[in-house]
Amino acid sequence: MERRIGAIMGWSLADVIALNGRAHPQSLAQVQGSRRLTWEQTEARSDSLARGLVALGLERQDKVAQYLYNCPEYMESFYACMKASFVPVNTNYRYLENELVDLWENADATAVVFDETFQEMVEAIRGRLQTIKAWVRVGSGATPLPSWAHDYETLASGGRGLELSWDTDEDDLVLLYTGGTTGLPKGVMWRQGDLLALLNRRRVEPLTPYDLASGAESVVAQKAEDGAGVIVLPACPLMHGTGMVSALGAMFGGGCVVTLPGRRFDPIAILDAVERERVQSLAIVGDAFARPLLDALDEEPDRWDISSLQVMVSSGVMWSEDVKYGLLRHHSDMVLRDNLGSSESIGIGAALSTGDQTTRTASFELGEFTRVLDEDGKELQPGTDDPGRLAVAGPIPLGYYKDPKKSAETFVTYDGVRYAIAGDWATVEPDGTIRLLGRGSGCINTGGEKVFPEEVEEILKLHESVVDAVCVGVPHHRFGEAVVAVVELSDGIEIEERELIDLVKRHLAGYKAPKRILYRQVSRSPSGKADYPGLRIYAISNLREIDTGPL
Repeated sequence: MERRIGAIMGWSLADVIALNGRAHPQSLAQVQGSRRLTWEQTEARSDSLARGLVALGLERQDKVAQYLYNCPEYMESFYACMKASFVPVNTNYRYLENELVDLWENADATAVVFDETFQEMVEAIRGRLQTIKAWVRVGSGATPLPSWAHDYETLASGGRGLELSWDTDEDDLVLLYTGGTTGLPKGVMWRQGDLLALLNRRRVEPLTPYDLASGAESVVAQKAEDGAGVIVLPACPLMHGTGMVSALGAMFGGGCVVTLPGRRFDPIAILDAVERERVQSLAIVGDAFARPLLDALDEEPDRWDISSLQVMVSSGVMWSEDVKYGLLRHHSDMVLRDNLGSSESIGIGAALSTGDQTTRTASFELGEFTRVLDEDGKELQPGTDDPGRLAVAGPIPLGYYKDPKKSAETFVTYDGVRYAIAGDWATVEPDGTIRLLGRGSGCINTGGEKVFPEEVEEILKLHESVVDAVCVGVPHHRFGEAVVAVVELSDGIEIEERELIDLVKRHLAGYKAPKRILYRQVSRSPSGKADYPGLRIYAISNLREIDTGPL
């Protein structure tokens, strides 16, 4: 198999995480409210769950979907999969029936670990998924366990020890599904070895990288000497790359993952947990998370002690300067890290803001293996006026699962170096920083969620009175972008906005539904292409006139 720049040979990510149980057996690995799990307990439960999945008929590199809210069982089952050479598959819990079926069929899922609140949804679609060998339910038992499902807690309670009839290694996969810009989700294939190399570079605390070549005993000794790792609170869903990478980073370093019992974003609960658990790293997604946190702090500036926070990390969407300034007023000693990247191109760049300096929105320092390339694959030099495509080498994915065409378009080799080029465009400033311009497509990024316009448009056109529809993203003070639909109706027909918004919500996840509907003739070229830039300008202009409040 081809090896890439920066890879660590011979070790899987699970290999290194497992050594935490030996180095810090009594340190906390996971916390959720009153639930507290040590590394010793986490090792035992993940071993037991892996054994249970093997007993249910799973084989090497079978795909296991996590259909869960943020909870200890999410990372526990993810870790069990990596240990046993199963492939974890993240699942967006906002998906509806057809979206779930499409995802799990594409992933060739053979098992699903699901929260009991999703039991009715699973019951409705499981007959359509013939490849699933095991359904494993997580929950309190408030509803009876169905005959077709297995109880998670029973599988996870058998104690330490895991013997497999197959080998595990650095080439074992993790599938990280992303909505991307092509409508249907794509499974980004990460090798555990490449994730290990990536996380070894991205340590939050300034520790010497582990000398993996010296063997397990040396790593255990070094981990024990370093002490327990960082306490991380992923405020964003673990089903997304930002939350998952932050949680894996904590586990890799022998730290603790804090999750909230609540299932909706709650800035008060987050700040309470930061103070109570002495959280050191908080993972968010841009202004959609940061602005409510700032509002809460501004309203009650003396309520919380957030001095433990060393870093607040955002990824996946723009993070505005005014919000950064506001947060730093409440804790000037923390670092605000605005990461630029995606599920297939982690580590493109970062913007660091401190109490002494706040970086401009969309201005980033390039990562070690990041370049800005022109259409011919040549690197653009600082001060070049022409925009180029952001490309990252180093530890990058193998490609998209079962999509060789898209893989060939995104993962490209120039001058012997293999790059991930996910579609972000930028210019290189004279000082070497980059100015992000955006995606070269119509993809709408709303609160870290990617929305493919044509998917929404097709649902709107199901209405008998809709002649045409186009969706665009307009700036939003909290979510970065909001979905707005421009709809053309049959002559003489009037429809309330809510009717069309509810139509979309009946077919797609709620975040994909337009926040507003504007009515006018849809302009298209002779070839049938919609004038997306023009309609976006129209939407922005008209919303300023008719809407005095935020979207």
